[in-house]
Amino acid sequence: MLNVGIDIGGTKIAGGVVGPDGRIIDSLRVSTPSDTGALAVVVADMVSQLASRHDVHAVGVAAAGYIDRTRSVMLHSPNIDWQNEPLRAEFEARIGRPVTLENDANAAGWGEYRFGAGRGSTDMVMVTLGTGVGGAVVNDGRLLIGANGSAAELGHMRFVRGGRPCGCGQSGCLEQYASGRALQRELADIADAGGIGDRVAAHQGADGIVHGGDLALLLDEGDAGALEAVRRVATALGEACGAFQAVLDPDVFVIGGGVADLGEVLLEPTRIAYDTSLPGFGDRPTARFVTATLGNDAGLVGVADLAGLRSL
Repeated sequence: MLNVGIDIGGTKIAGGVVGPDGRIIDSLRVSTPSDTGALAVVVADMVSQLASRHDVHAVGVAAAGYIDRTRSVMLHSPNIDWQNEPLRAEFEARIGRPVTLENDANAAGWGEYRFGAGRGSTDMVMVTLGTGVGGAVVNDGRLLIGANGSAAELGHMRFVRGGRPCGCGQSGCLEQYASGRALQRELADIADAGGIGDRVAAHQGADGIVHGGDLALLLDEGDAGALEAVRRVATALGEACGAFQAVLDPDVFVIGGGVADLGEVLLEPTRIAYDTSLPGFGDRPTARFVTATLGNDAGLVGVADLAGLRSL
């Protein structure tokens, strides 16, 4: 049984035909149109092209934003001008077949649960560290949706009372302390302080940012300033995961997003912070920490699989 997955991003739309083993057997990539009215047309055209080459059973569409519990209406999207948009009906009208609509972080988490780093678990929490912090929760084999459809916004758990302002309108959210943007802030603070930050400062670009290649070089060389910046972000992540463990009790945390490319440099201090913040540590089972394996394909794969399951 083959399903189509479409992952709508702020700059590009990825589409693919996914097999029952999670393997992508055909794919397309197009730029996201600036005109939201044209977006459904573009998605329908992608599905039509893919379906013309394969016997497609179901179609799933993933996009960033708050989707209602019925998975029909996009209540708000941070990247595209959608507000109370009956998105599923729009896609179905254009595509001419039933469509499964899902939040992109949930779709990516489901992809990792079914075919990636979370495979074989029963309860999984995925934390995605990119520009912000995304999340997905699988509880007893089911994707956690919530009463209003907006569960698992892990990046917007209040982490520090009266902390840094967040784009969501609150302050002190986890994503202000454990994201790619937070890592850059820590690197800048360490560079400004001098001492162990001198080599970090030397690798800052004209924009004041230590870009990926330079950060990787500093970490490979064991630079104390770069390692301290990662430790601060990892500590915030680990402490938050201790709290998630107390509430959700997963058997595995899957860490995804660009920051997760740091691998064990990130995960080792994360585990230490998790251990020291976990209620009852030493007298209860603990979760494993692993990095995501599906990369940018996770959302496409996940929403295609969800579409297949929900159409049964």
